[in-house]
Amino acid sequence: MSAATPSVPPASDRRVSVRIGSISESATLAVDAKAKALKAAGRPVIGFGAGEPDFPTPGYIVDAAADACRNPTYHRYTPAGGLPELKAAIAAKTLRDSGYEVDASQVLVTNGGKQAIYEAFAAVLDPGDEVIVPAPYWTTYPESIRLAGGVPVEVVADETTGYRVTLEQLEAARTERTKVVLFVSPSNPTGAVYSREDTEAIGRWAVEHGLWVLTDEIYEHLVYGDATFSSMPALVPELRDKCIVVNGVAKTYAMTGWRVGWIVGPKDVVKAATNLQSHATSNVNNVAQVAALAAVTGNLDAVAEMRTAFDRRRQTIVRMLNEIDGVVCPTPEGAFYVYPSVKALLGKDIRGKRPADSVELAALILDEAEVAVVPGEAFGTPGYLRLSYALGDEDLVEGVSRMQKLLGEATH
Repeated sequence: MSAATPSVPPASDRRVSVRIGSISESATLAVDAKAKALKAAGRPVIGFGAGEPDFPTPGYIVDAAADACRNPTYHRYTPAGGLPELKAAIAAKTLRDSGYEVDASQVLVTNGGKQAIYEAFAAVLDPGDEVIVPAPYWTTYPESIRLAGGVPVEVVADETTGYRVTLEQLEAARTERTKVVLFVSPSNPTGAVYSREDTEAIGRWAVEHGLWVLTDEIYEHLVYGDATFSSMPALVPELRDKCIVVNGVAKTYAMTGWRVGWIVGPKDVVKAATNLQSHATSNVNNVAQVAALAAVTGNLDAVAEMRTAFDRRRQTIVRMLNEIDGVVCPTPEGAFYVYPSVKALLGKDIRGKRPADSVELAALILDEAEVAVVPGEAFGTPGYLRLSYALGDEDLVEGVSRMQKLLGEATH
């Protein structure tokens, strides 16, 4: 909440708490829900809203879950922090994929990445602590920070820098109240990937100033071309005592609905977050945990196949969007999103309407072209749209073709 927040009414008059009432709905899920509702009503809507792979979860993972369903061991409560064998496997996977050696006691298994992010912030933030948040940001980050009592401080990057913030920007945002810097590479919503050198430099800057880093590595396996993923605590060992890594199986293994994420961090922070989870949700669904165990201990062949498809779609969507006058779409290096600037289209006449901002433009695209996209306002930067290319090739081409036709009609 800002300093301009109205005075709070008496407790007896408040039906919803101020803390929860100040949280906005997830914009990406809202767009996805609206698109699905329109499709259910018979409209041929194509949705670019949710970041959800269109592939089924690999068969060997599903088989492991089916076997777990029949095992009475998993019909009962298990440790709140996660199955011991899964925690050990996540530690081994972290070393394999990131070069970051951790112990199973440094792992907390959570109900998806969102719970991991909230619990991580809740474990280290006190009221008024500031978190530097590079923007464009995933819509959940600032809400989790506020819910944990912290204050998000936005640092904005745009397409001229490939949506990557600089050390100078981070330093300008640092105050005596700064406790954490958020680092996300590959990025949702932009697909930006920081170089090894820049990742290390930011980590060393955090160490120099005694800051914590929360690094979200959920898209670690989805990088393209010459880009490479780098894990900050592996590059900067001095940071490890003040670094929290959040990750999960959702994006890498097409397991968004299974809801398994995790935190890797210092033992005292992981213990505190585990205590919180023990009262909030207890253990993550056991069947889903067994599925996650199969995922992180298996090979990455299925992941490589999905990445090849995403890379193909990435090139197609960038080319097609850049063919639209008024749209500027940088080529993302990771994840499965594009984040084009549509500032040049705002205020222009499009079928009798003049969208003043990207919210209105996204609504126009949905109404007139039956294509669902997410406006940049949801990510802290008006004037942009986010499109996920984690959908079938035919739908992708059809959806962007509809946008080309509609937006090609824009006139002064």
